[in-house]
Amino acid sequence: MSVNAARLPAAEAALSSSSHAAGSYSALSECVSRTVLRYLADIGDTECAEGLHALVLREVEVPLLREVLAFHDGNQSRAAAALGINRATLRKKLAAHGLL
Repeated sequence: MSVNAARLPAAEAALSSSSHAAGSYSALSECVSRTVLRYLADIGDTECAEGLHALVLREVEVPLLREVLAFHDGNQSRAAAALGINRATLRKKLAAHGLL
């Protein structure tokens, strides 16, 4: 796990319904787990047309790009470095999502 990943307090991690060991579960992972579980409970046995993996990636990528770019005051080079991607890749993703 990344050094910068926020970790849940031990009490919250212990209450998690996940199979992850307490103390190794990040706040981001917990948020994703809760959201996916809620989504699955809402749709029941109905299949996700595009597939759950594609749906989650699509839903997460836009706010990720938007927030990282805002955090770096619109500097695409710094945002790309923080994301671990090439600046050209970032620009392609921003354009694809209408964020340019």
